[in-house]
Amino acid sequence: MAKNKKEAASRPAPTAGAKFIDVFLIDLNGVERGKRLPASDAAKIEKSALRFPRSLIGVDIWGNDVFDNGLVVDTGDSDGLCRLLQPGIRPAPWAAIPTSQAQVMMAEANGDPFGADPRQVLINADARARALGFTPVAALELEFYLLTRDFDELGRPLPPLGANGKRVRDGRVYAMAELDAYAAFLGDLYAACDAQGLPLDAAVIEAGPSQFEVNLKHQPDIVAAADQAVWLKRAIRGVAARHGLAASFMAKPFGELPGSGMHAHVSFLDKAGKNAFENERTLNQAIAGLIDTMQQGMILFAPHLNSWRRFQESSHAPTRAAWGRENRTASIRIPADAGANTRFEHRVAGADANPYLVLAAIVCGALHGIEKRMTPPPPLQGNAYESDAPRLDIGWRAALTAFEGGGALRPAFGPLFHQVYAALKRQEMRAADRRVTDFEYDSYLFAF
Repeated sequence: MAKNKKEAASRPAPTAGAKFIDVFLIDLNGVERGKRLPASDAAKIEKSALRFPRSLIGVDIWGNDVFDNGLVVDTGDSDGLCRLLQPGIRPAPWAAIPTSQAQVMMAEANGDPFGADPRQVLINADARARALGFTPVAALELEFYLLTRDFDELGRPLPPLGANGKRVRDGRVYAMAELDAYAAFLGDLYAACDAQGLPLDAAVIEAGPSQFEVNLKHQPDIVAAADQAVWLKRAIRGVAARHGLAASFMAKPFGELPGSGMHAHVSFLDKAGKNAFENERTLNQAIAGLIDTMQQGMILFAPHLNSWRRFQESSHAPTRAAWGRENRTASIRIPADAGANTRFEHRVAGADANPYLVLAAIVCGALHGIEKRMTPPPPLQGNAYESDAPRLDIGWRAALTAFEGGGALRPAFGPLFHQVYAALKRQEMRAADRRVTDFEYDSYLFAF
């Protein structure tokens, strides 16, 4: 421990030499919204709350106000209080101009919790678990594409050059040569994570060209696990830009290539600090609750129009609400690890999903099964895509309807969240309905 304290003390202060501090919160879509302040304001940021409009939490993906959510004209677009989250101000090592960064979360003007803030939703889910004697433990795995800023004749982004100096058109899954080709990027990413205290673990080449998966180490604080995913995304984008590249967490940026997921490894500790899932009955009850609530949670796991392109047969993105042991075709995989390492891997969410809402849905789903003492269907053997389990590829609108239908998740997320989130998604759906795609022009403009 002394060594760790010594190492921390030897690191320069996060504001040392900084010109600015970027202060941000996470909106319901998982997008960072905030402001840039002079570094001289550091003491003020640390000691007092900033004020952001409450409506900022519920703007659509383009940053437009959602007037139907009750937070804009209905309240005079009132402010909420945004307080600094621990561990406070951190460096942004990739910034061209020395810059620090800090995350805040929204509270009501009187300091009460703000039920539409996605981080507050996860805090509430965590509190519910702890009231029942469980401490959720989580580790997130993020997939993303590393791209150049070049585009093909259709306006689609191109991947960067592979190890052979040519643009890679197919996957090089787990290829060490491809990791070597991106050694400079990965080295700077690990250094940036170390400077921010982020427990970055393994990095691998995934099935798509220039597609990566990076893993965070497990945390016995599920809110901290989501925080770390947010900060890791920032670091990946920042380091990529420093290397002249762009990192995309879009769920399906290329129709013919693998999509990008966000897998969650989750377990519960009991009051004695022992893994509660060592008790197979408790694990099975949690699995049953997850399966029972999975369709209700799809609008959180697949929140955008593009999210739904990821759910294709034999694609490693699950299409059935099913579970299996060491089965990556199922939505819930039980890894072979036993004893204290017993856990489930929830494989449904896309990389474009909000990690706070994903983990909240998972915790609430598992608790639902435990509280109701539910029994799951038998674990699937072999190809889950060919099973008759409930389908997950129900579509964007149907997913919102499934969440609104009640069940276990909507009450657990609260009325304010539902009001703001549903209005947000409906506005985005209306905007999508007005957009005519290139596919439609190519297919129909002069066909008749």
